[in-house]
Amino acid sequence: MASPFTEIDVDDRVVKVTNPDRVYFPPSTVAPAGITKLDLVHYYLSVGEGIVNALFERPCMLHRFPKGLAGDKVHQKRIPQGAPPWIETVQLHFPRWNRTADELCVTELAHVIWAVQMSTVEFHPWNSRRGDTESPDEWRIDLDPGPLSDWAQVRRVARVAEEVLEELGAVGFPKTSGGSGLHVYVRIKPDHGFKDVRRAALAFAREVERRAPDDVTTQWWRKDRDPHHLFVDYNQNARDHTIAAAYSVRGVETARVSAPVRWDEIDACEPDDFTLHTVPGRFAALGDLHADIDDHVFDIAPLLEWAKRDEAEGADPPAEPEP
Repeated sequence: MASPFTEIDVDDRVVKVTNPDRVYFPPSTVAPAGITKLDLVHYYLSVGEGIVNALFERPCMLHRFPKGLAGDKVHQKRIPQGAPPWIETVQLHFPRWNRTADELCVTELAHVIWAVQMSTVEFHPWNSRRGDTESPDEWRIDLDPGPLSDWAQVRRVARVAEEVLEELGAVGFPKTSGGSGLHVYVRIKPDHGFKDVRRAALAFAREVERRAPDDVTTQWWRKDRDPHHLFVDYNQNARDHTIAAAYSVRGVETARVSAPVRWDEIDACEPDDFTLHTVPGRFAALGDLHADIDDHVFDIAPLLEWAKRDEAEGADPPAEPEP
């Protein structure tokens, strides 16, 4: 018996969505009837310009839930079988395994909707683009709360991060992580490799730690961190390390979204304010808060000078990232 389906018009494409009523998120206080595949499709259509801007021409790992949140989560690098000919990809090489993978490379909204049809809930792009995948154009600041941290601490550290960015002359674009933390993206010149960008990110993290020693740690090993401290996770700038895109739904019961916010909103908002249900209305009212990120390009040279200074004073260079 053929699966039920509906056809979705996306610009000049038609995407066939099978089993549109399949429940992906179980019933909860925020969604008493649960959230279906078609609900996900409508969400991504509603923030289309924003999600395409966040993913545009970046290799993208797909976090798929073929049976919904109750089933297994699949981290998929390679494009799933059965992709239509208009889906775009970029081939990546993974030296550790001496393998290649053709990853999704979004250039239009239909690519996103097709991925949702293939049970994708979360989109995790690289911080480089397919024109030169080895040269990041996005520096990512990940404020990752410890086990005994709280959102008030995230807010305090965000203010420090904003202060340091302003002193550097860098424009940061914050967003909630969709979990308990906060991300800040800075567009950078794509003239350095991943190791240099990580090194610069660590130098920034150490400066934030110096200014907020009671709140921040840059200790690499989890066992060495004070659980009350927030980790500024510079390792998110390593090659093939990805975090949820702006406007990506997260695979948690309340369907939180990794949502762009203004700096002046951080003290008043909570992570639960941004869900699949609330973000469409916010997007309709405010548009894409990251829309002009490409107009604010930062040169990481000052951060590399900070790194050089720190290392001369005895600081360790970045530890090798986990695979």
